[in-house]
Amino acid sequence: MERPVVVGVDGSDGSLAALDWAAAEATRLRLPLRVVYASLWERYEGPASLFTDQRSTDEEGAILHIVDAAEERARRLSPELRVDAVTVPDDAGTALVEESRHAAVLVTGSSGHGVVKGFLLGSVSLAVAGRADCPVVVVRGEERAVKGTAGRVVVGVGDEEEAATAVRFALREAATRGCELQAVRAWRSPQPSADPLIVLDSTAVAYEEQAGAILNDALKEAVAEHPEVTVRRTVLEGPAHRVLLDPAADADLLVLGATRRQGRFGLQLGRVSHTALHRAACPVAVVPHQ
Repeated sequence: MERPVVVGVDGSDGSLAALDWAAAEATRLRLPLRVVYASLWERYEGPASLFTDQRSTDEEGAILHIVDAAEERARRLSPELRVDAVTVPDDAGTALVEESRHAAVLVTGSSGHGVVKGFLLGSVSLAVAGRADCPVVVVRGEERAVKGTAGRVVVGVGDEEEAATAVRFALREAATRGCELQAVRAWRSPQPSADPLIVLDSTAVAYEEQAGAILNDALKEAVAEHPEVTVRRTVLEGPAHRVLLDPAADADLLVLGATRRQGRFGLQLGRVSHTALHRAACPVAVVPHQ
């Protein structure tokens, strides 16, 4: 059974951007699109036929309008796309994490209602990115980045166990878009030399070379699977959660790995992913490694 691209909608501007991005992604991957509106109202209030008060009827109508409008928008953006739009009786975070168990990719907006646009990440998107079983794309950044006009996907190559899954996802994204992949590995300088005129002593050079070797090893196998993709390797000095924001400033997508530990609860996001989800200037994909 085909796993769909799933997108969460709530009628906000952020969810509309996510819907557009998800429709384009499903079209590129030739997968169906599943549009999900999560509503606790249905759980607590029951079927619409049981209502007599106007407020309940109005709320039901508003939800149906959001779902129908989202489905129509997706079909208009991509007429050949197979679209399924549903309302789920649960809170948004729980519903989308459950959807992630059967999804190829899960897409959310960077903020819903009541969150400052373009600033901090909404709590639902953060919770989903930290708990989902499938890759999660949080659609954020300037319009040009959301529309994917830069022609470049960036992947941060971190821990070995996370890197392989993230690299494969990033290469697939670059291949379906017909664009370049920039793979970035951060490295930290050792204690500075006693001589301020020496910019890079032999120890620092060794750290940089080691970062390059790790980057090459992480890319070797996956790159062979996508020879059509041009891959640019970049090693940058500094903490990864900071230096990755620079290449992401002119990219269509920033891809990061995350490890899901069995038996652990709560958000499973490292500092790099957490910072990128709040601050990156382009959509961010968090790809879990189980």
